[in-house]
Amino acid sequence: MVSLLYIDYLALVSQAEALKEENDSLRWQLDAYRNEVELLKQEQGKAHREDDPNKEQQLKLLQQALQGMQQHLLKVQEEYKRKEAELEKIKDDKLQVEKMLENLKEKENCASRLCASSQDSDYPLEKTLNSSPIKSEREALLVGIISTFLHVHPFGASIEYICSYLHRLDSKICTSDVECLMSRLQYTFKQEMTGVGASLEKRWKFCGFEGLKLT
Repeated sequence: MVSLLYIDYLALVSQAEALKEENDSLRWQLDAYRNEVELLKQEQGKAHREDDPNKEQQLKLLQQALQGMQQHLLKVQEEYKRKEAELEKIKDDKLQVEKMLENLKEKENCASRLCASSQDSDYPLEKTLNSSPIKSEREALLVGIISTFLHVHPFGASIEYICSYLHRLDSKICTSDVECLMSRLQYTFKQEMTGVGASLEKRWKFCGFEGLKLT
């Protein structure tokens, strides 16, 4: 958009320069015709004063030439006025285009500043997302399923019990991966030791409601 306006601006400048040259040329023509008219008037005056047998014919020729020059002078004056009006219009158009260019440049600068500001503000969010303990949508689904499972087992469940349930949904699930995922989510799951002696067992519990208050 800016480049197109700039091209229009250059075209207007070129037209303005061309019209200025035409106006200068017309002004010179006006001066020349005025001088010619004055000379013809002087010649006409001489013809009146001189005793010449061909005086009548000379006077007619001079009058015709004078009328022709005056008519041409009027045409040149009208053309000059028309060109002057065109030049003024082009000057106005040029000013409008210059203002539009300035406004567009200002808008581009504002957009650049907003874009830079947006990138700066997005960077911490991106960093936070990259540092999230949940690395993929699959892990997010597993967290949801495990949370639902443990919610109906308020006393907790062993990792083997949890994975046996998950294997019904997907046999490719790895126990170590599940345990690693749950270990990363300390505000969602917690591991406790239950029993004594030979019956000692590690159980995972859902602690999301308590963890929500701590985050």
